[in-house]
Amino acid sequence: MSDTLKIGGMELESRLFVGTGKFADYRLIPDVIKASKTQVVTVALRRIDFDTPVENILNYVPQNIVIMPNTSGARNAAEAVRIARIAREAGCGNWVKIEIVTDQKYLLPDNFETIKAIEILAKDGFVVLPYMSPDLMAARRMADAGAAAIMPLGAPIGSNRGLKTRELVQILVAEIDLPIIVDAGIGRPSEAAEAMEMGVAAVLVTTAISTADNPALMAEAFGQAVEAGRKAYLAGPGATQQFASASSPLTGFLRSE
Repeated sequence: MSDTLKIGGMELESRLFVGTGKFADYRLIPDVIKASKTQVVTVALRRIDFDTPVENILNYVPQNIVIMPNTSGARNAAEAVRIARIAREAGCGNWVKIEIVTDQKYLLPDNFETIKAIEILAKDGFVVLPYMSPDLMAARRMADAGAAAIMPLGAPIGSNRGLKTRELVQILVAEIDLPIIVDAGIGRPSEAAEAMEMGVAAVLVTTAISTADNPALMAEAFGQAVEAGRKAYLAGPGATQQFASASSPLTGFLRSE
């Protein structure tokens, strides 16, 4: 049975997206991509240095990988649109992760400015994946504005705290007719599996991989966890209940005298 993730006219076998921030050495990135089996990698525009090849992160990403520039550093819709257009002109394609942050303490995304950016970029032919604080009304407006997927945070970015927004993300899965991709906060492969078991379409992991003692091995673990979580979701987990229920009959084996 085919179980591909369809976004922006593409069919993806892997449901793990990988970020490229915080790597101590860009030379680790090819091994991480190979181990994770990811097909989509996010890149901040400020890490693309065409004048210095060794510092240009794109030189470490294989040709068959979808590059998804993010608008990290944007403080409003106008800045995000400008970054997205520069990235496309630089040859990074038409996928873009909208990331607009005005709060410098918690680094929470600005949903209002994000909606405005989506409206502009979707009309401009971009495949727009917005990073957002999980809110149903905001997600609906993003879908109406032309988003290709919705990317709610699991916990504050870079925190490795796990799926703290579980209940809110579950609402988006149930109510939004677009792929829901958990982005930010996932710190352990078990948390990625938990998200997939809820029915999210994919997860994006950056810090948990790049700051691990062995990034490639951690990337492999995340890839396997995402695959296992997806299979569990498709299998249809059994219902939970408050009291015990024996898996084998308690009567009929030994006769009471």
